[in-house]
Amino acid sequence: MEGLLQPTHLILILVIAPLVFGPRKLPELGQGLGSGIRGFRDALRGVSEDSGSAGPRAHPVPSHATSTSPGAPGKKAAEAQADARP
Repeated sequence: MEGLLQPTHLILILVIAPLVFGPRKLPELGQGLGSGIRGFRDALRGVSEDSGSAGPRAHPVPSHATSTSPGAPGKKAAEAQADARP
């Protein structure tokens, strides 16, 4: 057995599928399968575009990260804001 989907397997699937689902339901199943594959491809393209983008990503900085002294979080930021006010 060289592959999972050999021509005889595909023919067998094409013969059994209408018997199981009915000929009226097959076009709906095909459209659903096609839209699912299309969505999957679009998602893969989006992931590859995101991972290939150049430059650093902007991450929010927590307020406690601006402090240099462990005892007074945010003290430097508060002083800078007070100095900037007229």
